[in-house]
Amino acid sequence: NAEQGVLTTDGVHLNEAGNRFVSVRMPEGVGEIAAKKRVLRHVVLFRYKPEVTAAQLDEINRAFQDLQRQIPEVRDFERGINNSPEGLAKGFTHGYLITFGSEADRDAYLPHPAHKKFVEMLGGKLEEPFVFDYWTVE
Repeated sequence: NAEQGVLTTDGVHLNEAGNRFVSVRMPEGVGEIAAKKRVLRHVVLFRYKPEVTAAQLDEINRAFQDLQRQIPEVRDFERGINNSPEGLAKGFTHGYLITFGSEADRDAYLPHPAHKKFVEMLGGKLEEPFVFDYWTVE
């Protein structure tokens, strides 16, 4: 993007953003620190219906976490319950973070029979899901 002035002022000399980019990447380039490998994050937030019981939540959480064992493309899995003091959760109470190494891995996960079975288990228990995927930058 040099012609657009993204990292340079004139296509040659670095601007402030270019200097920051080089200062962050230089230690990786010279081998002083290991470069972080980018990963694909699959963020899932659930707003459950009020009638969902604690036992049902436990069953859902165990089943979701178990997908990591059943689907080899899942690199990592985390889960937790919202505790943000900002009051912006919009009723979403449970968060899940699935990590993939590639879009092909995610593409294998979505139609996988274990994932489809998990989605069926959710039937009638969710008010709303929210899913957001992104590639890590740093």
